[in-house]
Amino acid sequence: MSTPSSMIAAAIIALLSTTALAETPDQGRPAAPEEIALWDTSIGPDGAGLPPGSGTPQQGEAVYAARCLPCHGEKGAGKPNDQLVGGLGTLAGDQAAVKTVGSFWPYATTLFDYVRRAMPFNAPKSLSDDEVYAVCAYILRLNGIIEERAVMSAQTLPKVQMPNRDGFMPFSRQK
Repeated sequence: MSTPSSMIAAAIIALLSTTALAETPDQGRPAAPEEIALWDTSIGPDGAGLPPGSGTPQQGEAVYAARCLPCHGEKGAGKPNDQLVGGLGTLAGDQAAVKTVGSFWPYATTLFDYVRRAMPFNAPKSLSDDEVYAVCAYILRLNGIIEERAVMSAQTLPKVQMPNRDGFMPFSRQK
């Protein structure tokens, strides 16, 4: 059973900690434009927002081996994390769907956006734009979507026709 003095002590601690938290510097301050710009990096399906730079499947293979292979396996086969390659033709029918970049993703620009923002898992946003273009080129090549000599850039990536590009229903956000 609590004594009156322990209840008073608990109340004082609660009051002091609440006061201390309220006085913490920078809590609730508006974000500066340059802070917002660091995270405002969305890339649209049409390529709007893609940065300058370029990369080839050959360049991407080296980056993949150094930064992606431990999580996504040899040539994107998966294990321990998601499989990136294969699965074509598995989305329709009775077999289990294998959702990979090549079989499921509708836009190549989404691949760029995701890799730049979230990969590698242990160091997100650590790849240069050229490295991201190169890794995307490598993954797209492994899936048979682009040719070996293709160069991915802000001009070419939005033109890549993904196998499942028409597999999604458009959703209008307008009321």
